[in-house]
Amino acid sequence: MTARLLLTTALLLLLQTPAAEALMEPELCYILDAILFLYGIVLTVLYCRLKFTVHRESQQGPGKEKEEAIYTGLTGEGQEMYETLQVKHS
Repeated sequence: MTARLLLTTALLLLLQTPAAEALMEPELCYILDAILFLYGIVLTVLYCRLKFTVHRESQQGPGKEKEEAIYTGLTGEGQEMYETLQVKHS
């Protein structure tokens, strides 16, 4: 209920302020630019950290062990390279 009251109050205040007054204050734009700049820096740092973490894990080799685990039950022992077919005469 308080959120609805707060939203209604904010809407009424915005309707009372002329649009020209809001455009005459460059400080608001500077503050928003600073927020967007910091947001861009934070996202860039998080993206680079993710890329380096994935690259480091791929070099350590746990992915290779995971791939080899797929083929653990398969062995080629006791099989010739080319098996001959047994022809049945009927």
